[in-house]
Amino acid sequence: MYISNETTDQTERRLLRVIAEAEFQVFERHYVFEEFPLHNFHADISDNALAFIRDEEVWSQLVPSEDKTRELFTLIGFHFKSNMDNSGFVGWLATHLKQKLGTGVFVVCGQNSGRGGIYDYWGCPAEIGDEFIAEVRLLIAKGKQL
Repeated sequence: MYISNETTDQTERRLLRVIAEAEFQVFERHYVFEEFPLHNFHADISDNALAFIRDEEVWSQLVPSEDKTRELFTLIGFHFKSNMDNSGFVGWLATHLKQKLGTGVFVVCGQNSGRGGIYDYWGCPAEIGDEFIAEVRLLIAKGKQL
């Protein structure tokens, strides 16, 4: 993990380079959170789930769905290069998206050492999914111009 002492402008430029060089993915399907009791994990786990998380009472899994009666999310993903300082990325991008789109996002992070290390899945309400993706692509393009 990196510890950076930099100005706001330096952070912005560094994170624009990070987003430009990350492997970016748009998921074609929408996703929902499904919940089930802790003791049902082996019975209810889905092979299609991207993420699992639990609290003291339930497991929650992020799975593909097009059920319009559920809260649907548009998902994107980033796999970061191992040699880049991506510290602050989640806060930076979440703040940018809140300011531009008026919505919060959720982020699920993991690690795959074989693909550079840290990766993130980002979700926003499906209703603004196209704007969400377009805004991220604008930031990627801006970072590639540096």
